[in-house]
Amino acid sequence: MKPTVAFDTYWRFAYERQKIFQRRLQGEDAPWTSDPILATYRFTNVYRATDRVSQYLISQVQYRGSQELSDLFFRTLLFKLFNRVQTWELLQREHGELIPKPGFAERFGSSLEQAMNQGHRIYSAAYIMPSGTSLFGYRKKHQTHLALLAMMLDQKIPQRLIECSSMRDAFLLLRSVPTFGDFLAYQYLIDLNYTDLLNFDEDDFVVPGPGARSGIRKCFASTGHFSEPDVIRWMVDHQDEEFAVRGLCFERLSGRRLKLIDCQNLFCEVDKYCRIYHPELAGKSERSRIKQQYRYTREPISIWLPPKWGMKAVSHSEPLL
Repeated sequence: MKPTVAFDTYWRFAYERQKIFQRRLQGEDAPWTSDPILATYRFTNVYRATDRVSQYLISQVQYRGSQELSDLFFRTLLFKLFNRVQTWELLQREHGELIPKPGFAERFGSSLEQAMNQGHRIYSAAYIMPSGTSLFGYRKKHQTHLALLAMMLDQKIPQRLIECSSMRDAFLLLRSVPTFGDFLAYQYLIDLNYTDLLNFDEDDFVVPGPGARSGIRKCFASTGHFSEPDVIRWMVDHQDEEFAVRGLCFERLSGRRLKLIDCQNLFCEVDKYCRIYHPELAGKSERSRIKQQYRYTREPISIWLPPKWGMKAVSHSEPLL
C-alpha cells in the first residue's frame, strides 16, 4: 500500500477525537480541543457504540423491555429504520410499549403521517433510506418501511438470524431484504449485535460504506493487492504501532481496542476532515464542504455499553440505566 499524507492524519484525527470524548466524559469545561476543524464541525465519536444515537438505541430501546427474540429484533429495526430519537419517542407517546402486535404498521404509519403533516421530520439525515415505494404500493416511504418490518417478522428473519453460523452469513440474510443494500445491511447487523440476539465478534467481518471507501482513497494513493475490507483490517491489526510511532497515547474505551466497525467509521470521518485539511486530495465523492457544524452543550454525558461486553458504565454523572 502507498499511503498519502492523510494516512498520518487518520491516526492523529482518531487520537484527538477520542481526547475530546474523554475530556467531555470527565466533566471538563469546553473547549475540549485546539483543533479548529474539530472545534467547528460535527464528527462522530471514534467508537461507534458511544455515539449519541447508538447510546440511545442500546440503553433506551434494546435493553429496556422484553428480551424475547422477535420483540428485540422488532424494537431495534423499528428504531433504526428511522434512526431518529424523536420518532421513537413520538411512537411511544402515541402507542405505549412498542411491540409487534398485528396491525402495527397501519397504526404507527397513521401517527407518523400526522406528525409529517404538522411539519415534523421523522427520518434522520445520517442514512439515506431507499423509498422502496414500489414494493407494497404505498405512496409514502414510511409506510413501506413499516410494511417491510412486518414482512421481516412474517418471514422469520429473527429466527433465521440466530441460526447463522457467521457474521457474513447474517449479513447476507439481511442483505436479501428488499431495499437493504450492503451499507444498511451491515449497519443493522452491527446494531443487532449489540443485543443478546447475536454474539458475533465485531472483528469477524466488515463492509465499507461509501464514506469509508472515499476516505481510503484519500489515505492511500494505491492499496496494491489489498481490498478495501483488507485495508480496514490492516488498520485494526496495526493500530497500536501506528499510534506509538507517532508518540500518541490513544485512550481506549475501557481497554477496548478499535474494531473493524470503528476503523471503517474513522475512514468516513477522515474523508470529511480532509475536505478542509487536505483539500487537494480526491475521494470518491465531489463533496468539498462539511455540512454539520458542532454545537457545544454543557450537558454531562454517560456511556452505557452492551452488558455482554463486560464493561461497566462510564460516566462522571449518573449512568443511563
